[in-house]
Amino acid sequence: MELTGKIIAVMEPRGGVSARTGNSWKTQEYVLEVPGQYPKRCVFNVFGEDRINQFNIQNGDELTIQFDIDAREYNGRWYNDVRAYNVIRGQQPVAGAPVAAAVASEATSPFPPAQEPAGEGSTDDLPF
Repeated sequence: MELTGKIIAVMEPRGGVSARTGNSWKTQEYVLEVPGQYPKRCVFNVFGEDRINQFNIQNGDELTIQFDIDAREYNGRWYNDVRAYNVIRGQQPVAGAPVAAAVASEATSPFPPAQEPAGEGSTDDLPF
């Protein structure tokens, strides 16, 4: 999944050492505001110091984030985790969006696509 918007908050990075593997880890959270009549906000995180440095997300950046959503349970409560795996700078339209919409509408249409009627000079001699 992906969202396009503007970064309105950059949280402090958090890190530690994994109790299971003994490796160090680092994560950082950001708030993305998606424009519209009623703007929406989404908190997402980037996991791994290498990705945090690679993406170099700053307050005010216009980004498209590609992310996965997962949920986890802790003490009887469930929490969502929105983890970005790719960041694209600037607002870019999704390539092939009109084509994808047309294909989706054909796939969900209850009627088969319209076909041209066979003329008298047609080689198609089927009666249907």
